[in-house]
Amino acid sequence: MDAWRPADPTQESMRQAYLGFLAAREDACARSCEPGHITASALVLNATADHTLLTLHPRVGRWLQLGGHCEPSDTTLASAALREAREESGIQGLRIEPVPIHLDVHPITCSLGKPTRHFDVRFLVRAPVDAQPCRSAESIDLQWWPLDGMPSNVDDLHPMIEAALARLR
Repeated sequence: MDAWRPADPTQESMRQAYLGFLAAREDACARSCEPGHITASALVLNATADHTLLTLHPRVGRWLQLGGHCEPSDTTLASAALREAREESGIQGLRIEPVPIHLDVHPITCSLGKPTRHFDVRFLVRAPVDAQPCRSAESIDLQWWPLDGMPSNVDDLHPMIEAALARLR
């Protein structure tokens, strides 16, 4: 995250806050960090970049991008996002852009069972041609959605999608 310089001033302000949080907490990436913790997400686009893969999350009850908690074996946030994308999609051959595309902080009650915050770092991931996802046990459903035809119960992914498409131009 040190090398990424978002063009959006709001995203730059969030980047600075994330860096401060990381500097202040040795456990910032651990799900046991009760005040909040860094998570890693993957905006998975198909080969033609006109569909994204979303999961219907069982705890949240909404369609979300793939991603989740960092594990001790993850060496970078990008590797955590790629691991989560592989685990949740079953797709081999995913390619990740190692520089984040978007940041988002959201309140959630996750596996701690207590209200906390996810400091989500989001990455662009590209699926190979004809990728066929396979739903994992972490999901109620898993589907490709057209970028201009998202389901009604989805978080606002537009800022993240716009950042991803700008990266591809």
